[in-house]
Amino acid sequence: MPDSLNVKRLEQAVKNVYRDVAESPNEEYHFEMGRELAEQLGYPPRDLDRIPARALESFAGVGYHFGLAELQEGDHVLDLGSGSGTDVFVAALHVGDSGSVTGLDMTDQQLAKARQLRDEAGMDNVSFEKGYIEDVPFDDGAFDVVISNGVINLSADKQRVFEEANRVLAAGGRLAISDIISETQMPESIKNNEDLWAACIGGAEQTDRYTTLIETAGFELGDVRDNTKYEFISEQAANACQKYGVKSISLDARKSHRREA
Repeated sequence: MPDSLNVKRLEQAVKNVYRDVAESPNEEYHFEMGRELAEQLGYPPRDLDRIPARALESFAGVGYHFGLAELQEGDHVLDLGSGSGTDVFVAALHVGDSGSVTGLDMTDQQLAKARQLRDEAGMDNVSFEKGYIEDVPFDDGAFDVVISNGVINLSADKQRVFEEANRVLAAGGRLAISDIISETQMPESIKNNEDLWAACIGGAEQTDRYTTLIETAGFELGDVRDNTKYEFISEQAANACQKYGVKSISLDARKSHRREA
């Protein structure tokens, strides 16, 4: 993270963008959104047919990681940065009534929309809580699986995010995420651009640094896959991606018994 980055201004910029994503999903953004994107990334139409359509209209994920998550009936799942709830609702289909899915988000408008859709759908095994992914408001070992989609890159303290994910996972718990990373180091002019940070580009960490953060937090890394079907759509974002190798990946990891010093 650049020393000159104003974290409070960054947080507000991210909130502003994802407030608009919740309330005005048909506006133009740096990234694609909606059901067409979800199907393009690999979400099975049969799952999308069973979740609230208004959650899908605000879907701004960057990959499909449920194949890596291997959700089981009865699992307790946490979604970091749950937005309007698409991944929470999809996960709920897989864990059943004996499981639960909790979405954590910092944006009031996203939470309000997700809670309304949950209530309308009568999904009793789903909850949405307000909080920050760097300071997860749940007990140690409370979850079997932690998922996240296109959100961790938005954090200025990714090491803390992975440490918190590890903390709230039970022994042997699983991490399955999709996120934006870069192949080369980006200049401060991009990393200090709040608009590009909120668009999931400015905060993209280099691939090797990103995976090292995960392992240092106490995870054993599994598969890492490129999401070749994902691309940014604005000219400014596309140029940054082409120049610095910004791209989407999905990966899984398992909580290990030891943490690196």
